[in-house]
Amino acid sequence: MSEEHLMETGRRTLLKAAAWGAVGLLVPVRIAAAPPKGLAVGSSTPTSFEPSAWIRITQDGRITLTMAQIEMGQGAQTGLAAIIADELEVPFDSVRIEQAPADKERFGVQATGGSTSIREGWKPMREAGATARQMLIQAAAQQWKVEVGSLTARDGDVVHAASGRRAAYGSLVEAASRLLHPDKVFLKDATKFRLVGQSLPRIEGSAKVRGTAVFGIDAAIPARKIATLAQSPEFGGRLQSVKESTALAVPGVIRIVRLPDAVAVIADSMPQAQKGLEALEIGWSSGPLAQLNTAEIYADLAEATTRPGAVARSVGEPGKADGRRIEAVYQQPLLAHAPMEPMNCTVHVTADGCDVWTGTQVATDAQQAVAKLLGLPIGKVRIHVYLMGGGFGRRLETDGIIRAVEIGRVVKEPLQVIWTRAEDMQHDLYRPAYCDRIWATVDAAGKPTTWNHRIAGSSIMARLYPEAFKGVDSDAVECAAQPVYALSDLRVEFARVECGLPTSWWRGVGPTRSLFVIESFVDELATAARQDPVAYRLSILTDPRAREVLSLAAEKSGWGAKLPAGWGRGIALANAFGSYIALVAEVSIEPKEEVRVRRVVAVIDCGRAVNPDMVRAQIEGGVIFGAGAALMSEITVANGRVEQASYSDYPILTMVNAPNVDVHIVEGAEDPGGVGEIGTAAIAPAITNAIFAATRNRIRTLPVSRSQPVWMG
Repeated sequence: MSEEHLMETGRRTLLKAAAWGAVGLLVPVRIAAAPPKGLAVGSSTPTSFEPSAWIRITQDGRITLTMAQIEMGQGAQTGLAAIIADELEVPFDSVRIEQAPADKERFGVQATGGSTSIREGWKPMREAGATARQMLIQAAAQQWKVEVGSLTARDGDVVHAASGRRAAYGSLVEAASRLLHPDKVFLKDATKFRLVGQSLPRIEGSAKVRGTAVFGIDAAIPARKIATLAQSPEFGGRLQSVKESTALAVPGVIRIVRLPDAVAVIADSMPQAQKGLEALEIGWSSGPLAQLNTAEIYADLAEATTRPGAVARSVGEPGKADGRRIEAVYQQPLLAHAPMEPMNCTVHVTADGCDVWTGTQVATDAQQAVAKLLGLPIGKVRIHVYLMGGGFGRRLETDGIIRAVEIGRVVKEPLQVIWTRAEDMQHDLYRPAYCDRIWATVDAAGKPTTWNHRIAGSSIMARLYPEAFKGVDSDAVECAAQPVYALSDLRVEFARVECGLPTSWWRGVGPTRSLFVIESFVDELATAARQDPVAYRLSILTDPRAREVLSLAAEKSGWGAKLPAGWGRGIALANAFGSYIALVAEVSIEPKEEVRVRRVVAVIDCGRAVNPDMVRAQIEGGVIFGAGAALMSEITVANGRVEQASYSDYPILTMVNAPNVDVHIVEGAEDPGGVGEIGTAAIAPAITNAIFAATRNRIRTLPVSRSQPVWMG
């Protein structure tokens, strides 16, 4: 994703004078421009204070936080709201969340992904809350003619302890609106946090439980029509012919829309659109990938690892040959995102612009893409952001939105385009397939003296940012180029190999693919050295945070304790997304040789845990998501077509076969790290290392089901 996430903010980028709006006090967190030094915020008889659209305190005391981060189940908005509310000194239940529209000028780049929301929002959100608090205190000090230092803020009031006076924030809005921005922002001492560090309820949680939460697919725009589509089943294929009459004869079908590589049926309802699509007689032409198959993809990747690639990092003398050489080759498959809510988007294209209603992880990118497609000024494209029933990186792309606009611009009514499950799975932007060749030399004690790692796979960065791509995909080598272990002689290379299928981000991104290889290979080195996997890791670790989570995970899991026959434990360690995690997986081999993951113990050091309950939930969800992929998930290709079309042939973990996940949080004082993806990134090697412990069968190719059956309950 773009390197423009939450922008670093100092005092001048924190506050910006802007146009007057509704009665309220607003303080920004992420903005596009800084105000001139000393610029006054207020004017004569102001009725509101809106330097941006982040914190709004109205004269009736209502507090609204406008969030640019998208809620897709990770709890980002709840965490960010707690950070601001803590600094602002207001009760958490007094805060109302408002989803920001797409507006880069006001909010900066609005992108939610890469486990960045809390870790990159930590400082800006604190500064936003603290700035508003200081200005309200200053307003009260001027009104009461007392020293600022004699006042405190508490529960939405400014308090003068000496006289017992209190003023609600709402009563100070007009006075605060007349003030200059403070020259220095004073953040609370961490020992005085009242909300940060507490397990607060999810803001949108009750609505989801009650079934009243509105997702993109629920966008019921008045007078809307429904469309569903078929795209060329072969990648690169084109629409050749369509017999429309049979579809138009279906009651409720209104129109057929042809595109170069797709055809859509517009109807009054989704069932009618689906029946119309089934009735169409469609002819497709073959594309350049008509003969592509999975075996060819893997063969090309494996061949690329036999020759040097672009150097991602080289330190010391990785080419020296002193000691015994150990080598392994690992293979990882194409993966779909398969969110529960399939791709969907509602659009209304008019002479005056375009409205889009959808769940997206990249609101401003979507706005720019639609404006470019339609040749509109950016301000004429309005993106209305909804909750998402799963993103996992799929909604970091705008292809579904663009497709909806391509179809919707030919009708006058609002149009909701819904992809079927099969269409969604067979026209995804997939997690790339990879092949890794890794070799090391070891000394007499079994410790690595050299470390060489060669990675072959598609480059997402080259597709998205071709001008910045210099031969190494920074995502593909993440964690590999900077492993957590103390390796003095190391070389990591990347070979770009494109198979023709579109690839993109997948939950856990680069660390997911790198950690499977690194943590599997470290286990292989431990086995070769005839050492315990935990003890071996500790012997080559110097990072104190990594050592702590590893040791604690061993303790909490009962590492070394006797297991039943046919059971095994495996461990994996990760430093990614600004956090550290160690996972211990326990597996059993069932009577029919099926692998069953029984239990996972996770120990995470994510710095300061803003909301411990959300940290646990994200680790639990990430572990289960990643475990399902490691055990069973794979996208395969035959004759240029993806073979999987539903959860029946792209299985995921369900409640019956999901392991118990026991999460332990290390109390840390460091700034928060990311938690949404690190569990996904580290679980695969923990499972495969456990399988080895149980069976002595080393899994180097994912999914596990390629080598051994998986227990399904």
